[in-house]
Amino acid sequence: MSTTPPRRHSPAVYRRRRLMVLLLLLIVIGGIVAVIVWQPWRALADVQAAPASTDAAVETGQANPSPAMTPAGDATPTGETAESPASTPSPEPSGTDTAAPVPPCTTSDITVMAMTDQASYGGDQKPQLSISLTNDGPEACIMNVGTATQKFEITSGSDTWWRSTDCQTESSDQVVQIEAGQTVASAAPLEWDRTRSSVDTCDGQRQRAPGGWFHLSVSIGGIEAADSRMFQLN
Repeated sequence: MSTTPPRRHSPAVYRRRRLMVLLLLLIVIGGIVAVIVWQPWRALADVQAAPASTDAAVETGQANPSPAMTPAGDATPTGETAESPASTPSPEPSGTDTAAPVPPCTTSDITVMAMTDQASYGGDQKPQLSISLTNDGPEACIMNVGTATQKFEITSGSDTWWRSTDCQTESSDQVVQIEAGQTVASAAPLEWDRTRSSVDTCDGQRQRAPGGWFHLSVSIGGIEAADSRMFQLN
């Protein structure tokens, strides 16, 4: 029995094999390097995480809708109310801004004068009586100048002929503010019918005043005129 020795490959075959092994080794090494550089697992993680982030963003947008904002500087239209938590409330007026009350007029502030429309009257003329007052004080004051505080009195010597309060049926109050230096007078004069008055003769016959000189004295708001007004009846 003859034994055939194994056939040996040529050196070229061994070189080709070594080249293939080397090529495979290079391919494996290149693949490992590519995996390290590209890191495909990170891309996969990003892809998997992206939907969750999108869902969160959508849910957040639904839970907190952005309010419609008013442009800065625009005024709120009349009749509408702006509801802004950052708005600053208007300051309350301080006590120093409150105006001081106007004081009442005093005798030293007011000058009262008796007035008639004429100095002399004919037989058929009736004197028209008025009051004038001036605020001589340094500031405004208030005073009741209504008919309830007005008094007219006509005398001749020591004889009192007529008082406006004897037969007065209606009276009223009228509080006014008189500025410093201001003069005010009766809106409508009071007419004297040239007769004697008394509380007992308001509805009866009264004595007619004779010709002569008479004096008109007046007061208003408790302040009397310093001087009377003299006039003549003919």
